[in-house]
Amino acid sequence: MSVLTRTAPRLREVHRPLWRALLARPAARVGLALGLVLVLAAAVGPLFLPDPDVPDYTDQLAPPGAGHWLGTDPAGRDLLARTLAGARTSLGAAALVTALAAVIGLVVGTLAGALGGVVDTVLTRLTDILLGLPSLVLTLAVVGVLGPGYGNLVLAMAVTSWAGIARLARAVARGALSRPDVLAARMAGVGPVRAVLRHVLPGVAVQVAVAATLGLGEAVLTLGGLSFLGLGAQPPTAEWGTMLAAGRDTFAYAPWQLVGPGLGLVLAVAAATLVSDALRDVTEPT
Repeated sequence: MSVLTRTAPRLREVHRPLWRALLARPAARVGLALGLVLVLAAAVGPLFLPDPDVPDYTDQLAPPGAGHWLGTDPAGRDLLARTLAGARTSLGAAALVTALAAVIGLVVGTLAGALGGVVDTVLTRLTDILLGLPSLVLTLAVVGVLGPGYGNLVLAMAVTSWAGIARLARAVARGALSRPDVLAARMAGVGPVRAVLRHVLPGVAVQVAVAATLGLGEAVLTLGGLSFLGLGAQPPTAEWGTMLAAGRDTFAYAPWQLVGPGLGLVLAVAAATLVSDALRDVTEPT
């Protein structure tokens, strides 16, 4: 009983020092503030702006001004509204990719580390194969099979980017099996499945969450880059990479089309990088 009831307090004790150590770092505070501003702007901004998808051919390629702070595009759509709508698409997709990859890696790595034997061998070999191949090439191959589209791109990135997380989860799970609380639970008659779920999985999940955060900025940049190449969101969907691709055709006489999506990408990647670097320093201080 004492072993099982101490699980939740132990997890809270793990989270609190990590959160406090993270907030103690100026880079983390700046990154979190930038991320919060982006999320709030993406959530609230479109409520007070014109519809980002409705064209207005009477106001095409208007320069930035009082009516349109970032100008308009060739269809007369407000670029600030499209930038904030693109933030919803880009940040939401990056978060979804990161979450899916983290869940897949958590399940595969925990199963391999906790079960061992043939299961461990098969899953480890699969993980090693994926790690040995460039993830971008694999993503392009999957998108080539499924076809262009933002949903297909998100799925392709998720199923090709979990291997590193799985390797980490396996290592943490194998180490957790020899912890005193796990051994005590097994000696007290707790079944192997319950021991893994109650004692091994929570600690693995914490490490996986940290590792997934480190890849959030890369996911934002990769999604934007592949959408820029036409493999992700398709017009007229507001997405930063797609908006940059559309703006390059009018860059010579309407460069303001690149300001919104370009600034959004820079701020999002900067926020994720600052937070991830601080997380890395906190979790691996050496």
